Amino acid sequence: MSSHRPGTVTDAAAASAHARSVTQAVLARRAHEPGALLPVLHEVQEALGHVPRGVVQQIADGLNLSRAEVHGVITYYHYFRSEPPGRHVVQVCRAEACKAMGADALLAHAQDRLGCTVHAGHGARSVDGSFTLAPVFCLGLCASSPAIVIDDRLHARMTPARFDALIGQLGATP
Repeated sequence: MSSHRPGTVTDAAAASAHARSVTQAVLARRAHEPGALLPVLHEVQEALGHVPRGVVQQIADGLNLSRAEVHGVITYYHYFRSEPPGRHVVQVCRAEACKAMGADALLAHAQDRLGCTVHAGHGARSVDGSFTLAPVFCLGLCASSPAIVIDDRLHARMTPARFDALIGQLGATP
């Protein structure tokens, strides 16, 4: 999962126009491919940091799908975001091996430390926009659990103290 976050665009109309332009370029490259929806969503999110609600209908039209089909895929897969991510993206593994080694307590600690609460397996952004915290299911580090990812960097054998140190190194104070 990319934690790419584009530069801040202060004008909402300009941001919306930019999102539509990016989406149109992605559709031009991919709409002809069989099963193009997931690749289109991945590419749009990679470029924009999320899949804005304002481009869902555009994607549906470009792929000859209903808005409900596109929205359903975005909300079904936890990877996709409809809102811009925080400046830093933190993912906590919730797979069985990590849970057995304390991932639930680590996630609770991360929620307290970052000031955001995940609901129903979906990520949440801190009020100040510094962090997005998201549960993920299996990072492939089962032998070194619990594992987390901070801004696309894997960290194994995570403890609350190590977590706090890593967050402190980001220069952010949630």
